[in-house]
Amino acid sequence: MPLDLAELLAPASTAVLTMELQRGVIGDRASIPDLAREVEAKGVLSAAGRLAAAARDAGVAVVHCTAEFRPDRAGSATNAPLLAVMGKRPSHLLVGSPEVEVVPELGPDPRDLVVPRLSGVSPFTGTALDVTLRNLGVRTVVATGVSVNLAVLGLAIEAVNLGYRVVVATDAVAGTPADYADAVMEGTLALLAARLTVDDIAAAWHR
Repeated sequence: MPLDLAELLAPASTAVLTMELQRGVIGDRASIPDLAREVEAKGVLSAAGRLAAAARDAGVAVVHCTAEFRPDRAGSATNAPLLAVMGKRPSHLLVGSPEVEVVPELGPDPRDLVVPRLSGVSPFTGTALDVTLRNLGVRTVVATGVSVNLAVLGLAIEAVNLGYRVVVATDAVAGTPADYADAVMEGTLALLAARLTVDDIAAAWHR
């Protein structure tokens, strides 16, 4: 059955979520060079910027899901290998630092919301994201950002478990290694989300 994009992406009940599109993750102060290179090669920031602009024009909420840490790491666990490695970098994504800022390609715009997290690898658990989206009347989330093989996948799983519908903006996400990210997209995210390009999504808002 063909997707009813007008209903799925209705502006009043849709939000674009950017996942860790931050200066200290994949921007000019990137802490994960391989991922930053893949983002650049794929043109993710340009695509995500176009999507955010189209969303704002259509009255769609844009919510930046960011990671940050206190200098003393209070409230942040190191209960996964990735988190343990990041925990050994004393200046990594410190609250209030330039590294935690959203990349300039996304604005950000005064209308946008920012929902930070201090722990974990995905945006819903332990943050205000779910209640924020519900208070906005959101039923569909459009996922962008990094990485496909971890945080974006976690976003999709959590969103589905909480009752949201998920769309992945295929040209506004990336992961490493690229072939594994492609496999996650085909083998797992395809079971959880609709997969549409930025142009397809924007067109649904401006018909």
